[in-house]
Amino acid sequence: MAEIIEITDINAKELDIYARFSEVQLKHIFEPAEGLFIAESPKVIGRALDAGYEPVSILLERRHINGEASVILERAGDIPVFTADDEILTSLTGFHLTRGALCAMRRRKTPDLYEICGSKSRIAVLENVVNPTNVGAIFRSAAALGMEAVLLTPACSDPLYRRAARVSMGTVFQIPWTYIDDIGKLGEIGFRTAAMALDDNSVGIDDERLMSEERLAVVLGTEGDGLAAATIAECDYTVKIPMSAGVDSLNVAAASAVAFWQLGKREE
Repeated sequence: MAEIIEITDINAKELDIYARFSEVQLKHIFEPAEGLFIAESPKVIGRALDAGYEPVSILLERRHINGEASVILERAGDIPVFTADDEILTSLTGFHLTRGALCAMRRRKTPDLYEICGSKSRIAVLENVVNPTNVGAIFRSAAALGMEAVLLTPACSDPLYRRAARVSMGTVFQIPWTYIDDIGKLGEIGFRTAAMALDDNSVGIDDERLMSEERLAVVLGTEGDGLAAATIAECDYTVKIPMSAGVDSLNVAAASAVAFWQLGKREE
C-alpha cells in the first residue's frame, strides 16, 4: 500500500525530481541505465501503468487522495506519495498540477526500429518536431486515426516529456514508438514513404495509389520549415493537403490529423 507523506519541507531531497531536476536531467539520472519521466494527471498515469511502466513516487494534491486519484494509489503499490495543498505544490513545481497529480516513473529501453515496424502497415514519421505540445497532439491523432506506430528523428521532442504525454492524453503509452536516424531504412523493410509538404510536384491526399499501398509511412516535418528538401526527395510520394481561403498551410499537429484520417484508410 502507498505511504502517504505530508510535505513539511519543500527543499527535501526526495522532492528534487519534481522541483529541481529538468526533464533532460531526469532522462539521464541513472545512466547508463534508463532514467525517469514525470506523468501528469490520473488519466495519463493510469495509461502508463496499463502499459507496464513502473512508478517510483507520486506527488498529489491532498484533496485528491480519496477522489479521482484513489484508483491510481490502489494500483501504484508500496511507493511514497508526497502530499500537500495546491498552493504548496504549485510553489514547489512552478505550475498547477493537472488533476492534482504527478508520478515519477522509470523509463524503459527504446525498442528496435524493426521490432516496432515489423508487422505494421500504417506508421507516422516525425522529422525534427521540437514542440512537445505538437508531439503530444500528433500521438493522440495517430492513435485515434489509424497509425500503428510513430517514429521520431533524434531532434524531436521526447514523447515522454510531461507536456507531450499530457497533451497526448497518455496515448504515448499506447502506441509503439522509437527513433529513426535514416528514413531510407523504411524502404528496406517494405514501406513506401509519403512526405507531407507544400510542393507543387505532389499528389492529392486521396490519390488511389496512396490508398492502395500495403505499407505506408506518413512523414511530417518540423514546425515552420517543414520537411528538409533531402527528405522530400528521398520519399516515394509528396502529398499536399488542399487549402482554401488563402491559407497556405496548417500547423503540423492539425496537418497530421488530416493526413492520418485519410491515409490511415485502406483500399480493399
